[in-house]
Amino acid sequence: MAISNLNNNHLTAPQITASREALTNLETSLSILDVNLTSEDRRKYGSINEQNKLFVNKVLDYHSNQPELQTPHVDWSEFANDYSSRGNLESMIARLESLTTRLKNAKILHDFDNYQAALADYAYTNFMAGTGTVGYENKMNELKQFFSRTASNNQNTPQVDS
Repeated sequence: MAISNLNNNHLTAPQITASREALTNLETSLSILDVNLTSEDRRKYGSINEQNKLFVNKVLDYHSNQPELQTPHVDWSEFANDYSSRGNLESMIARLESLTTRLKNAKILHDFDNYQAALADYAYTNFMAGTGTVGYENKMNELKQFFSRTASNNQNTPQVDS
């Protein structure tokens, strides 16, 4: 017997509605940040690496503890806002990535369960078509198009997509 029903946790209609509303609220609250960078922009501006983050932190440390050594050519208020925003966004991204991973994992299990149930239904359809029961031969012919005619080791393995 195939392993099935790996995930029996299902969101209720009110939970789905609440989740969708929360996502809409999040999208709305973050709409001020809508910036569309091109591939070239991403390469140009990039992401600062850990060494450069340490550099920024050290400059902030000097700014905070020895302001007499800072340049007057930097808008330090904007520097502080950028620094704070960066930290807040990094924290939100980490939480969203964790949530995305959890959603993908749940979806994978539901996909697997659906595929295993569909295989069981197909096997039953083949059996019933063999008995000559009306309607099953047509169903079998419609479903068999999804299986290759050559034997394959992964024929019954669902393809994972994100």
